[in-house]
Amino acid sequence: MDIIGELASKKAAVIFTKSSCFMCHSIKALFYDIGASPAIHELDRDPKGKEMEWALRSLGCNPCVPAVFIGGKFIGSSKDIISLQVDGSLKQMLIDAKAIWL
Repeated sequence: MDIIGELASKKAAVIFTKSSCFMCHSIKALFYDIGASPAIHELDRDPKGKEMEWALRSLGCNPCVPAVFIGGKFIGSSKDIISLQVDGSLKQMLIDAKAIWL
């Protein structure tokens, strides 16, 4: 779990993904469209990927990817991010975390 917290706090926006996950791709694209440049950690390409996957599951990520952190705080998975985008609060969260500037 320490590795997740460490990685999640290194950048304002962090997304844990798998390279074959279509929802992961969609969430990454959403962040890029908003103007954020998140750190991306692909679990299936990382030697510690299985360990990170279990750590994410222990945080309540099910499925474990995509797992999004903003400002070092676990925000949720794709459905949570899409809900935040629909209600208009995702962009403000990214601004507050200094992941994007206006």
